[in-house]
Amino acid sequence: MNNKWCNSILNNSKRIGIPIMTNPGIEFIHKKVIDAVTNGEIHYQAIKALIDTYHNDACTVIMDLTVEAEAFGARINFPQNDIPAVSERLVHDEKTVNQLQIPDINTARVYEYLKANRLVIENYPDETVLSGCIGPFSLAARLFDMSEIMMSIYIEPETIKILLDKCNQFILKYCASLKELGVTGVIMAEPAAGLLSNEDCQAFSSDYVKQIVDALQDEKFAIVMHNCGNSGQCTQAMINTGACALHFSNTVDMVETLKQCPSDQIVMGNIDPVNIFQQAAPEEVYNKTLKLLKDTETYKNFVLSTGCDVPPNVSDDNIRAFYRALDNFNKTR
Repeated sequence: MNNKWCNSILNNSKRIGIPIMTNPGIEFIHKKVIDAVTNGEIHYQAIKALIDTYHNDACTVIMDLTVEAEAFGARINFPQNDIPAVSERLVHDEKTVNQLQIPDINTARVYEYLKANRLVIENYPDETVLSGCIGPFSLAARLFDMSEIMMSIYIEPETIKILLDKCNQFILKYCASLKELGVTGVIMAEPAAGLLSNEDCQAFSSDYVKQIVDALQDEKFAIVMHNCGNSGQCTQAMINTGACALHFSNTVDMVETLKQCPSDQIVMGNIDPVNIFQQAAPEEVYNKTLKLLKDTETYKNFVLSTGCDVPPNVSDDNIRAFYRALDNFNKTR
């Protein structure tokens, strides 16, 4: 795949590590999650703290899957120290879906997320910056309700496809704005699609994601497809998006997943962010990380990462154990 960042990984004899991690940075600067998700400057300062502390192979933004839903008009609950959540469905039938307007790119908190990304690019021009957005099916599920959409893809599929098309148009605009800022790529989080079969994931998620990939992915801009709901049943649908990188959760067997994926498609994952990163002792973090690296040693397209966004209250010792395992592994290569 002709992407500069992905090709640099394939041609690197060393393994790189990119945990999806912003919450520790928020804690470093003595702020709360609500501060970072509502203020682009604070969000940037959290990312800056992590860049300066750990010298990562790449930095990531907060995985907040309410930004786009709020832009459409959904009501959002804002806990003090947890990721926001959609509080109620916005659309519920063909009429309300047809009436739904595609929002302007600077609506609601989108501006603050663009600001955070812009500040990273301006202040760390040589940094690999992986921004974030929600995937089309997960956005549609937040607007229509998760339980309802799972039934409606069979009862009223045409209505859901109209909704997906509107979601996709906005996500495309958002990703185009991120690309214009100069980020390396975007991690597109599509967890709701992991509840689908491979066939349904293809029809209601991957076909739409591929539209964005075809429109935006090029030598300088990568799409990273993240589906933490996938337990292995829809890996092929993820591959079919054409994204130059796929990001998997700790619910899949990483070696078996690598066997399924093309050797020129980057595969990322999958240390458990809660049971290992947050709750285990540093020694276990080190051992689990080193084992994963050894198990995947023969795959040049593998990138060490967490299975999903690192939660709050992860110790510095555990983060350093992750990087120490990576450093020690690379000394043998």
